[in-house]
Amino acid sequence: MTENTCPNSAVPTEPAAPGSLNARIKARLDEWRPKVEYQGGSLGAICGLVAFLLLLGNVVTKDQIEREQIADRLVVLRQVLPAELYDNNPLTDAMMVQDNELGQVEVYPARKDGKITAIVFRVSNIGYAGPIDQLIALSSEGEILGTRILAHKETPGLADKIEITRSDWITVFNGLSLKNTPMKDWGVKKDGGRFDQFAGATITPRAIVKSVVQALQFQERQAARFTSEEVKP
Repeated sequence: MTENTCPNSAVPTEPAAPGSLNARIKARLDEWRPKVEYQGGSLGAICGLVAFLLLLGNVVTKDQIEREQIADRLVVLRQVLPAELYDNNPLTDAMMVQDNELGQVEVYPARKDGKITAIVFRVSNIGYAGPIDQLIALSSEGEILGTRILAHKETPGLADKIEITRSDWITVFNGLSLKNTPMKDWGVKKDGGRFDQFAGATITPRAIVKSVVQALQFQERQAARFTSEEVKP
């Protein structure tokens, strides 16, 4: 009796011969692994992959971070700028103004019915632990409408009284101007001025006073740019 054979029957596959492509690749890798060139190349590839992932993460989150920063700035701006003084969006109308003493200054013009009613300045000075970034709003007559802190790294519990949530100290500037306050008063009491310093923290309030004076003097120097009709770039 003869067996019937099926032409479509599966034929067992033999194991890869020692000289197969996979075996040759494995042998070559085993040969290269101990070498400096292989290890250096592997490290470079890993670093390149990490750098790519970090760059990708930065691109993905950059827009979100910028939106959050703008939202935070808008909250602070509304604290220093009375709503009845403007019907524009000072943030979208922001511009950089070149000044001989302060360099580039970020300016947010407030308009009502097309006329300038106030100017908000972003000013920074070095405190005890680093830069103190703040917004200072001035009326068109040069009177302080308000000032708030945007960012700082001052000592918590000691120098953070510059924050409105910690103390009302920052409101002492409201209503002041270069016209109603002599220059000798623009300092902390330890320096002969009129403003209180904090116990154990004089550098921080001193930096705030300096920024306020700089904003007032900047507006005075740049008065020709800040007319009642427009802000001239």
